[in-house]
Amino acid sequence: MLFILPTVIATMPFFVAAVPQPPKQGGTAVPLSRRLSKPLTNPDKTVNFDALDSHVASTRAKVLRNLDNFEKNTGAPHPSALQGVQKRASVGNNLYEHNGLWFGTISVSIPSRNFLVVYDTGSSDFFLPGPGCGQPCYGHHIYDPSTSETAVDLQRTFFLHYVSGESVSGQQYNDTVSISGLTATDQAVGVASWIPPSFHSVNFIADGIVGMAFASISRFGASPVFQTLVSQGQTDEPVFAFGFLPPGPQLYIGGTNPDMYTGDFSYVPVIENGFWRIIMDNILGNGEIISTNVPAVVDSGADLIHGLPADVAALYEAIGGTDSSDTYRPGYYTFPCNNVPKVNFTLGGTSFGISAEQFNLGAIFYGSPNCVGAIVATDAISSWIVGHSFLANVYTVFDVGNMRVGFATPVNT
Repeated sequence: MLFILPTVIATMPFFVAAVPQPPKQGGTAVPLSRRLSKPLTNPDKTVNFDALDSHVASTRAKVLRNLDNFEKNTGAPHPSALQGVQKRASVGNNLYEHNGLWFGTISVSIPSRNFLVVYDTGSSDFFLPGPGCGQPCYGHHIYDPSTSETAVDLQRTFFLHYVSGESVSGQQYNDTVSISGLTATDQAVGVASWIPPSFHSVNFIADGIVGMAFASISRFGASPVFQTLVSQGQTDEPVFAFGFLPPGPQLYIGGTNPDMYTGDFSYVPVIENGFWRIIMDNILGNGEIISTNVPAVVDSGADLIHGLPADVAALYEAIGGTDSSDTYRPGYYTFPCNNVPKVNFTLGGTSFGISAEQFNLGAIFYGSPNCVGAIVATDAISSWIVGHSFLANVYTVFDVGNMRVGFATPVNT
């Protein structure tokens, strides 16, 4: 049964705690997987520049889109927006041909249907392919709100712009959404009637994207799924956590999983509502402090680490790297393959390192002594973007209730 609602006013919940406490070790796990349809590193251990270009371009486009959403929703530019930055055409192919997307299951509608989605802390909206989206949706599960007893047509369209002119557009609905048994009612869902060809399941195995940042960067102007769960009393604690190492990659909802980390969390406050944006104490290269008080967006939907151009140049200079902008692409740097540098981020007083496996994207060509680093320069935002190349080295908790991000050492490291 389908209902129609002429107007909806979406409000974002706020959660306040007088004295922040460590999260409880309760909650429920969502197993995560990823399929390397177009890895950043080729089988012969060389870098896949096409995939790298696509990733850098898609991350840049996502950030710029969310900065626009923030200004649309609040009436003011985001504090990290850079004046004069344009949504220029990209050298990448499309949004989906890169290697950084971790996906898990979600249930939608009554009766419920399961979908495979990317859980993305760098965005806030939830969309799925809908009826009529055509060939690009081949191989995906289709969400049809007309079959749901709880779907409500909000009589609103949506349009999400990605790289190279690609877009996702369709109609907004409210429906019942569940993650691992926790249920949100009247949750905003974008039902896509147009999706670009790159969405084909050959390139992008997930059915949709679930944004886990804040409502102020939502194109829908609606509460993100996790915050709806919290506001409706579904979680033990207003936190979720990501871990990417044994006993298995997972998203943990409503608490933290003690089997996946050791020691205490080092917490860093979120500095404003919108992104999960924090201030890193410092960045170290081979033990030398390169930059201090570094703003950074913690983004589970990004594979690499994107840094401010001046900071990135100073880091690679200190660790013996070389700017490859003129030889390969702007913003990329190389280093000697036989001497992977040690790069650490200090967060909440604790230093966390990036493993050689995560830092080294591969040789620039077969047999080359020079490799490409996972830290690239970006001009999209006046913050670093900290993606999987760093998050794979830590256990990370996102605390909505206390507006902070916590980092701990994973087990088995």
